[in-house]
Amino acid sequence: MRIISGSHKGKRLTAPKSLPVRPTTDFAKEALFNILNHRIAFHEIKLLDLFSGTGNISYEFASRGCEQITAVDSHYGCVKYISETAKELDFTIQTAKADVYKFLETTRDIFDVVFADPPYDFDIQKLGKMVEIIFERGLLKTDGFVIIEHTKHNDLSQITGFTEARRYGGSVFSFFGKTEM
Repeated sequence: MRIISGSHKGKRLTAPKSLPVRPTTDFAKEALFNILNHRIAFHEIKLLDLFSGTGNISYEFASRGCEQITAVDSHYGCVKYISETAKELDFTIQTAKADVYKFLETTRDIFDVVFADPPYDFDIQKLGKMVEIIFERGLLKTDGFVIIEHTKHNDLSQITGFTEARRYGGSVFSFFGKTEM
């Protein structure tokens, strides 16, 4: 994987093969960040990266100036790798080894962007519940949004707050915004 833009543009990172991950492809990541470049000022936002895996998305946000990043994953090796890599790159990424749902139920932080990249075979109802928890607990700023990366074989348009989906190869990014509940 590589960092596409920002202060560490072109930096290649190699995660241990023992990590149970499927990093976002450079093609899909570049397309996503082209969208985000027109929607947010990276240095002004607070990011929550759920199912963070190798930290691929967190590093891209950090390289572009985001200094308030929380990366959550339940796998110790992933959290350790993100912490070590963030330190090496001088990024301010807070890590949490936790179940995503337990983290969402207990955090008191409020975020501008929540990015989630669960396993592609993850249950759609669980994704809906995740978005519901984020909205019900007020974890998203008024103009904030949730992005879920998923396989092209899943349709998340029925989940509350869905606004759009963008497909890049086999990956889809579905966007969700706050709605009145």
